[in-house]
Amino acid sequence: MKWAAATAGAMVLLALAAEVAHVAERIATQSTVDEAQPADIIVVLGAAEYRGKPSPVLRARLDHALTLYQKGLAPRILTTGGAGGDPVYTEGDVGRSYLVSRGVPSEAIVVDAEGTSTAYATASSAEIMRRMGLKSCIVVSDGYHIFRAKRMLQSSGVKVYGSPRSLHAPDDWRERWLYVRQAIGYLLWRVGVPV
Repeated sequence: MKWAAATAGAMVLLALAAEVAHVAERIATQSTVDEAQPADIIVVLGAAEYRGKPSPVLRARLDHALTLYQKGLAPRILTTGGAGGDPVYTEGDVGRSYLVSRGVPSEAIVVDAEGTSTAYATASSAEIMRRMGLKSCIVVSDGYHIFRAKRMLQSSGVKVYGSPRSLHAPDDWRERWLYVRQAIGYLLWRVGVPV
């Protein structure tokens, strides 16, 4: 009896590992694809800010969104991200300030400064878009993040085009680990655990 339970447990673990590996591979494939095309808005997923200044990761995402905006691919940009422990600044507000300092009119920027996770940011972005009557977006983040963010936005009925801030393929185990982490996050979200 114990042998049967152990075998069943091992089979479940193997199936879960295979599913994580399969999703991680899909994430890796998506991470280098730039689907940017005309849309209603550009959604920039938040990343760390340091005392009112964007971190290098957030700055790279914002610069990529700025390039898309300057190409005329969307008339608006939505910056996302909450305080993340900072009592004064939010990622969304820092993103807006950065873009305004680069010449984007403040009226072209929408801010969601409440998000603390990808699940929250995408759900909130979809709700903001719904209220504004917007149907499509270009989602900007790091390549490893695009797959999950796209699926979350699509689940809210949004037409989504992914546009990673970097088109570099993974070249070490740390980058590949990000795909595995995103795969786990995506699978948890699929079963109702918002991460």
